[in-house]
Amino acid sequence: MAAEPAPAAPDTYTGGLRRVARVVLLDPQDRILLLHGHEPDDPGTDWWFTPGGGVEGDETREQAALRELAEETGITDVELGPVLWRRRCSFPFAGCRWDQDEWYYLARTTQTATAATALTELERRSVAGARWWTCPELLRARETVYPTKLAGLLRTLLDEGPPAAPVTLDTEIVR
Repeated sequence: MAAEPAPAAPDTYTGGLRRVARVVLLDPQDRILLLHGHEPDDPGTDWWFTPGGGVEGDETREQAALRELAEETGITDVELGPVLWRRRCSFPFAGCRWDQDEWYYLARTTQTATAATALTELERRSVAGARWWTCPELLRARETVYPTKLAGLLRTLLDEGPPAAPVTLDTEIVR
């Protein structure tokens, strides 16, 4: 008998500054995994972004990063590394403004097959899939990618390794 999928987490954002953990997940070929998202009622308004989401209850950001990665991609065989970048951002999504304090963790995996296992209702309506990107593909991309300077950040990461301390990125406000 097949196991039942895990219940989806509730959509809990109600405004204010949201604490977020994101994952810069690299495979053995140094490809980065990005999710393809869009407005729930407008698939034509789309973008690519790193896996991750809001910290729940008393969990740490590290715990949130691993939980979100598992829920959104099914990938659990990861080595979570240091915080690479920190960023504040604000953007409209699903009829409200989201204000976030994001921490981006480096992670490595050999597990490249993805399957969302516990998306929220909002995520089911707005996440269209996942794709592994090489750095050259990301540098050439014409699609919208968040954070907007991700291609250059990835190039620096691959060339120089993780920073000695987290780098604070410019605040990004999407109108």
